[in-house]
Amino acid sequence: MSGKIIELKNISKSFSSDQPVLNDISLYIRDKEFITLLGPSGCGKTTTLRIIGGFETPDSGEVFFEGKKINDLPPYKRQVNTVFQRYALFPHLNVFENIAFGLRLKKVSEPEIVRRVHEMLELVNLRGFEKRNVNSLSGGQQQRVAIARALINEPKVLLLDEPLGALDLKLRKDMQNELKALHERVGLTFIYVTHDQEEALSMSDTVVVMADGKIQQIGTPTEIYNEPVNAFVADFIGESNILDGIMIADKTAKFAGHTFACVDSGFQPNEAVDIVVRPEDVDIVPVENGMLSGIVTSVTFKGVHWEIIVDIQGFKWMVQTTDYCAPDSVIGLYIEPDAIHVMKKSEYSDMFGDYSTFSDEFDELSVANPASEEEQENDKE
Repeated sequence: MSGKIIELKNISKSFSSDQPVLNDISLYIRDKEFITLLGPSGCGKTTTLRIIGGFETPDSGEVFFEGKKINDLPPYKRQVNTVFQRYALFPHLNVFENIAFGLRLKKVSEPEIVRRVHEMLELVNLRGFEKRNVNSLSGGQQQRVAIARALINEPKVLLLDEPLGALDLKLRKDMQNELKALHERVGLTFIYVTHDQEEALSMSDTVVVMADGKIQQIGTPTEIYNEPVNAFVADFIGESNILDGIMIADKTAKFAGHTFACVDSGFQPNEAVDIVVRPEDVDIVPVENGMLSGIVTSVTFKGVHWEIIVDIQGFKWMVQTTDYCAPDSVIGLYIEPDAIHVMKKSEYSDMFGDYSTFSDEFDELSVANPASEEEQENDKE
């Protein structure tokens, strides 16, 4: 991976006195990297993107582009372009003229405009759509026009603010693949904002997990998923059983009333910790062979696997398995040492844990048409 192209140093931003939107964050982004800012609504990810784009000015801290401080540089002078969730296409212009708009502002010659617009149409798979009215296009096609319009100005960095948020699930999946392939073809730096964990994990070179105006963890998708640093990250990225535990000694942890071998070390003897066990890493075995045993309280078919909730001494575990278990049956659970991830206690300890209140429907309602972070933050002003 290439060297740094953007660096944020000690950035803070508030829209009101009661709660900072960004609280002393520092981050660098490498040239040609696909980096995703991931977190719930209001965590500061859109504000971070807007500060990089020049649409917001930090209250304190410094923004560098290729080693030069750009805090006071207006958006149009920065070598970045933005694709918003609302694509902001010009309804009175056809596809060709929407894409050509930036070049016309720069007084580029007509032959050059024609050449570059056709090059962009080819890149985003819209050849032959030049004369179409943008209002006649599907959501995915409109998004590709917005991307072409941004790329034609030859920015070094493309900022993408929840660009797939308005699309239905299947189209969203298709566009994830297209965006990843486009990134590889054009060789630019992509800075992507989303609250969708699967989107972040499947597309990114690097994921930046944010909460409460702070960066919680930076890493590759596999590092973020397999080695979460605290209970917030473990809960936000995928499904997790999060339990209180005691690190008795290196590679020995006690939780759920049982002592387990694990692979973690470097904790104090008998240090209180948080334990994460992913649902897919729990093996169902006969009760007599189990480290733990419990009663199956619910079974949900998910297509590839069954999602089973198991009550173990009042703590509701989630287990994902291809083996069917009947409700009210008693089963044993077996957990391999490398399936146990030990984390330091944090401010998020005891905020997340079991699946006693788990509800797919509630999760879907909580993210259905969320107000954009920009709107939430503007409301605070």
